[in-house]
Amino acid sequence: MPVDRLELEARERQMLAPYAQMSAETRGRQHAEEAPTWRTHFQRDRDRVIHSRAFRRLEYKTQVFLNGTGDHLRTRLTHTMEVAAISRNIARALGLNEDLCETIALAHDLGHSPFGHKGEFMLDRLMREHGGFDHNQQSLRIVETLEQKYPQFSGLNLSWEVREGLAKHQTGFDHPPGGESFEHHQPSLEAQIANLADEITYYSHDLDDGLDSKLLDEARLLKEVEVWGMAAQAVKKKFGKLPDESRRYYTIREIIDGQVTDVVTTTEARLKSAGVKTVADVRASKRGLVQYSTARRRQNIQLRKFLYKNLYYHPVVAEPNKRAIRMLGEVFHYYLKHPEQMGDGARKRCEEIGLHRAVCDYLASMTDRYCIEEHHRLFGLYVGNFKPF
Repeated sequence: MPVDRLELEARERQMLAPYAQMSAETRGRQHAEEAPTWRTHFQRDRDRVIHSRAFRRLEYKTQVFLNGTGDHLRTRLTHTMEVAAISRNIARALGLNEDLCETIALAHDLGHSPFGHKGEFMLDRLMREHGGFDHNQQSLRIVETLEQKYPQFSGLNLSWEVREGLAKHQTGFDHPPGGESFEHHQPSLEAQIANLADEITYYSHDLDDGLDSKLLDEARLLKEVEVWGMAAQAVKKKFGKLPDESRRYYTIREIIDGQVTDVVTTTEARLKSAGVKTVADVRASKRGLVQYSTARRRQNIQLRKFLYKNLYYHPVVAEPNKRAIRMLGEVFHYYLKHPEQMGDGARKRCEEIGLHRAVCDYLASMTDRYCIEEHHRLFGLYVGNFKPF
């Protein structure tokens, strides 16, 4: 017998925790649609995100290193896929809705500008007098308005729970530079998981890229970063002496396992302590329930400081990004004076939302490569080689 949406919803009610967000209990969509036949509402949302233009563009947007600087280094797309995988693992362990978790994770960076967080800060500065810019709100605008695929509505018409997760996405790394405050209630546990999974991915995979690029050194990590030392010791105990590549891989894997285990056990204890029994109890909580332990949070702060000092602010990473965001600013000001140089869709939106916001939307949608090419087209300048190593 075929498994349709009703059967999938019945399986959720049977298998998931009572405080999980059930797809059958969604608050719905902005525009009414016939329910899917073979998918749950959240599975439909996931597929719509994956098939969006904004999702495909993430392949050519910076994570840490300027896009194109190394074939093995992570892009915004591979980062997003890794966040989704970790989100599903945590959700599964806690008996929560994996599909909702995965969808929020896949959509969380749709609104990211070219050139990573430096590009985001530049756009926020350029838009200071016109509402600012942060990629979380931009992700929401993309799924609610900017994607133009369906004849019945603008945007992707995602369910309320996915859009809520995007609106409330804010982590220690992935934070808006100065966005609007949100309502004072907690989002679903699934949205909270996507937030922490984003941090876990930053911690572990930026370490991997930093070591791969030789900007980070294992000896310094052993000496200065407690969580690395613990993981390295565990790997040595399990496997003894390993080749360099295997040792690094298994050490980072050990860090991820440790982070996930800590979040699962800590969150389970917090749910029991708070007496959480329903989704309503989750939303009524004064603090987020998906958390690290106190010890792990302290270790992660130490790791974050190390990464900022030795990787994100390293000249090899920072200098190409500085040149790139300078180009972003120059293209922004050029479009303000010459809006006819933008694409047809952006030009049409000028009257509807204003020139500055239309220019900002157009630039935020660009990949690193396209923005560099556009600067070359408009200014006729050689942009140089951005490969840092």
